[in-house]
Amino acid sequence: MAEQKNTEFDRPGGYALPTGATLVQRRAAADLASADIRLFGDRVPKHEPCASAAPTTAAVPNGANDAPNPAAAALEPAFRADSPDTRLYIGDCRDILAALPDRGSVDLVFADPPFNWEVPYDGWKDGMPRDAYERFTFDWLDGCIDALASHGTIWVNIPDDTAAEVVLHLKRRGLVMINWCVWHFRFGQNRETSFIMSKVHALCFAKDPDARIWRPERILEPSDRASIYADPRTQAKDRNAGKRVPMDVWYGPYWGRVQGNNKERRTQHHNQLPEAYLERIILSCSDEGSLVLDPFGGSGTTQTVARAYGRRSIGIEHGAANAASSWERITKVGMAHKGVALGVANPIHPQRARGARTITTASIEAPTEHPARRARRSRGEPAQTADRSSG
Repeated sequence: MAEQKNTEFDRPGGYALPTGATLVQRRAAADLASADIRLFGDRVPKHEPCASAAPTTAAVPNGANDAPNPAAAALEPAFRADSPDTRLYIGDCRDILAALPDRGSVDLVFADPPFNWEVPYDGWKDGMPRDAYERFTFDWLDGCIDALASHGTIWVNIPDDTAAEVVLHLKRRGLVMINWCVWHFRFGQNRETSFIMSKVHALCFAKDPDARIWRPERILEPSDRASIYADPRTQAKDRNAGKRVPMDVWYGPYWGRVQGNNKERRTQHHNQLPEAYLERIILSCSDEGSLVLDPFGGSGTTQTVARAYGRRSIGIEHGAANAASSWERITKVGMAHKGVALGVANPIHPQRARGARTITTASIEAPTEHPARRARRSRGEPAQTADRSSG
């Protein structure tokens, strides 16, 4: 009798999940949407979008635009380029998200918000009271959810201390969790009171898990079974010739923190993400011509990668100086490491040597002979135990 497995292979690369898992997730999400889940930030009033706080243009360095004009009829970006359409707005993302003309048509959102760790961002005070920070988080999440199309996907890059609140809020808004990934950057800051933090969470949610864009064939990597164990079964035609969908812990060359003399580094920006991170998400969760949104533009990594791969994009950045710097990268500098991390596996264990190892007597190191015994043997004297210690 054939073996019965409680899994279903639903995508190229042998990606399997327990049978019924998606249904369970949907039911859980449906229940949470109507459940009375209360979080600390709920006691703070919601942010009310301010028209004057979302100017149609912004005063930025190098004469990119004229002075702000809040009275204009339509929201206009501070920077814009064509082929593909690329826009960058300056201001509070909560205000701009509420006024975007593209609300309801965004295919993919990637958000890397301030972590509330008192980082000196350009024009943004980081370090709110905890309840205010949670309210801020819920407000921008709501703006992103409303911007998504019915088939849209959202990814959130978030640390340990806020991951649970983000997950619960997205679930109570009716979104379904697709993945809880981890970006492992290895070189964390030293701590004396806890283990060193060397990762953040990459949370993936979708409005409709069946309708979302999912293209794993673009990011397949060599499987451990093929690259380490040389299993011939991985070469079968229906198994993607030894390749697999990447696992949910992401690390390796080009996946570390962007610092030092890294070619991707923009010196005035804090907490810059590697291009490989966004490359994997954008290629697998959007198509050429899709619309990608980043509510916290920062150094411009999301839009730089999106533009390099023919995606339309919308970015929002709070600080004018940061926006000008990121726009230069998006439209002039471009990607520094395009494609170098694609199709590269990073197994935990090193690759095994091909073929069986032959052990011969010559390969076994002879024991070291005692100097006294060696001297007697050279003089032709019979072997004795006189070299042993007496007593």
